[in-house]
Amino acid sequence: MSGIRPRRHAGNLPAEATSFVDRRREISETKRLLSAARLLTLTGAGGVGKTRLALRVAAGVRRAFVDGVWLVELAALQDHTLVEQTVADSVGLQDQSARSPLDVLVGYLRDRQVLLVLDNCEHLADRCAGLADELLAAAPGLRILATSRHALSTPGEHILAVPPLPVPDPQRSPHPRKLLQNEAIRLFAERAAAVRPEFRVTADNHETIARICRRLDGLPLAIELAAARLRVLSPEQIQHRLDDRFRLLRVNTGSVPPRHQTLRAVVDWSYELCSPAEQTLWARVSVFAGGFDLEAVEAVCAGNGVDSDQVLDLLAGLVDKSILIRQGQDDAARARYQLLDTLRHYGRDVLRAAGAEAVLRRRHRDYYLGLAERGEAEWFGPTQLEVAARTRREHANLRLALAYCLATPGESRVGLRLAAALHFYWRCGFVAEGRHWLDRALALHAQPDRARAAALWSNTSVALRQGNLPAATAMAQECQDWAQLHGDQAMLAYAVSMLGNAAWLGGDLPRGRVLLEDAMARFDALGELNSTVVMAHVMLSALAVFQGDLARAVEVCRRGLELCERQGEQWVRAYTLGVLALVEWTRGELTRASTLAREALRVMHIFNDIFGTALLVEQLAWIAGTAGEGERAAVLLGAARQLWPLLGGQPLHGSTQHLAAHKACERQARRALGDRAFQTAFNRGTDLDLDQTIAYALGEKSTSSDPAPTHTVETPLTRREQQVAELVAEGLSNKDIAARLVIAQRTAEGHVEHILAKLGFTTRIQLAAWVIHQRETRDQ
Repeated sequence: MSGIRPRRHAGNLPAEATSFVDRRREISETKRLLSAARLLTLTGAGGVGKTRLALRVAAGVRRAFVDGVWLVELAALQDHTLVEQTVADSVGLQDQSARSPLDVLVGYLRDRQVLLVLDNCEHLADRCAGLADELLAAAPGLRILATSRHALSTPGEHILAVPPLPVPDPQRSPHPRKLLQNEAIRLFAERAAAVRPEFRVTADNHETIARICRRLDGLPLAIELAAARLRVLSPEQIQHRLDDRFRLLRVNTGSVPPRHQTLRAVVDWSYELCSPAEQTLWARVSVFAGGFDLEAVEAVCAGNGVDSDQVLDLLAGLVDKSILIRQGQDDAARARYQLLDTLRHYGRDVLRAAGAEAVLRRRHRDYYLGLAERGEAEWFGPTQLEVAARTRREHANLRLALAYCLATPGESRVGLRLAAALHFYWRCGFVAEGRHWLDRALALHAQPDRARAAALWSNTSVALRQGNLPAATAMAQECQDWAQLHGDQAMLAYAVSMLGNAAWLGGDLPRGRVLLEDAMARFDALGELNSTVVMAHVMLSALAVFQGDLARAVEVCRRGLELCERQGEQWVRAYTLGVLALVEWTRGELTRASTLAREALRVMHIFNDIFGTALLVEQLAWIAGTAGEGERAAVLLGAARQLWPLLGGQPLHGSTQHLAAHKACERQARRALGDRAFQTAFNRGTDLDLDQTIAYALGEKSTSSDPAPTHTVETPLTRREQQVAELVAEGLSNKDIAARLVIAQRTAEGHVEHILAKLGFTTRIQLAAWVIHQRETRDQ
């Protein structure tokens, strides 16, 4: 069987949310160095534009890396031990194995042509350097483009210092037709137009703007902050205030680069322009990582001088002053906000100076503990998908809360509660990270109490998905011992269930069945009901199939389905349907088996459960093979083969029964097609990306003869709307779009709003991503 074939246009680069100003020299030099160097680090002061330059270059060289260009955002990551896991998550590896994240990455990247963009490495420089050394030694086709305020200092590293934008020459006045020729002035003008659409650079204000850009030393972030002040000040006022403020605040020390001193002065000035309440809120929201919403700010930051009913207005003020970035365009209660990294560090310095950081970090932890426990309680119900999305949005904050608990004396028990409460989340794509936090928390909190027992069974469920049966058995046994000693019948039921899973997955089917039957009886007696309880039904029914007891398998599945449908649970229901599909396939009821597997696959895809998705694609291949559809079976086997490496484990989780079915299907398809035709069809399957795999497996495209034909992409947009959408994807503002299409700016704004509403999007970034996906689909 052939190896994995690369997918075209893979990667996760975001669409540019704002226009990119020139940087032709830096782009050219970065591309040149990247063509020769396997590790290139872009260095420079905070706010100089390293990230934007890296993303622009990465997008430009995308076609040279057939296995993808992947952005790894490290700014919000505080725990250096999670660098490898964060890289694995960013490239789409959902690790279900017991291997370390580094081993998973090495195995995945070894034979691939990939560009990794490691963004904001400075606070993790040593770990990033070590990771780069390991990966580059193991993967000849890998290149790394890093951004950092200082070099990673590792052998083989090439360094390119990113300079500020060139500023206007004070001795030369430009020709009236070339007022925007200078990059710094052009950046100021574009950002100014975003807050004052009527703003233009003219012969009258050009010299003032030039002085502003010179005073800001051409730093993009500083220029953008200054341009945002045009909401309330004239260019002359901005210049005056900058002059005064810089003379007052410049730090005259040789250890700090002048342009870094200047940026600090700009941020100081922006801070002084805020009201006292806005300053307080700025400092307090610095405790968040990644993004945050209104509800979180009200819970964490209100009080002690900031009333809850003030928070929304204060947030709006910080957004208006370009301190906060609003990430969503829907209603304010659901919009998310983010601090640029430089501004977050500034706010944290203020918070520390006020002696308030410890209090705010504790409030932050308490809020996200509550969010995790609410998610655990709501997971078994009709809002399950919403809970999954909400938890995924808060991943960075949950990490920060866990890190606080495990690094702060006296907080380890709360950390244990938090890690255990997230068991529902860890099992839906974050298995390795869940194991990381639970192992650390259990090591710190050795006291035999109920919190430890709950964490033990949570960690057991994670270890079972990794296939680490010895660790799973030991933890389940410790949980059982504690429950028996303290007479905790609910905890005992969970422990027995986990011991049953470990037994039958380890090959002892009779003992596994006895334990799982016992656990289910205990759950029934206690009235215990949640997704973990219903998953015990799934495991028992699967075991029964492997024992040949199809009647019992169907009985248990039907009961599980009733429980899921009564509660509105979807995730475990999909696994239950998968087992029923296995039953029907075994019976020879192929139409029914296919219907059940496809229904389950739709749900797995919604939850982004790659393990369940790969398993069901495999099952659909077996069904097709049994039905005599050799070509379809081969394509599906190839598509599934492309998915398994994303899990970081063995194909089909190393299950003897599943591997036997896979080999039988392959032999059957080879006999029907011949080796050459089989391999051709198999390879076509490996060329499918995830969305194409799902569509093909569900039969939603006529692709049995060619899974990836050239085709026309249907769009709900009119021709004019499609033009506007394409320009949004290029990063053009509404003003730029109006100029390009020779229409009024209000007309352009109306088109954008209508397009977003028609497609169900809330941000221009979502629209840009949709357009890019359309382009890639057309190119395939």
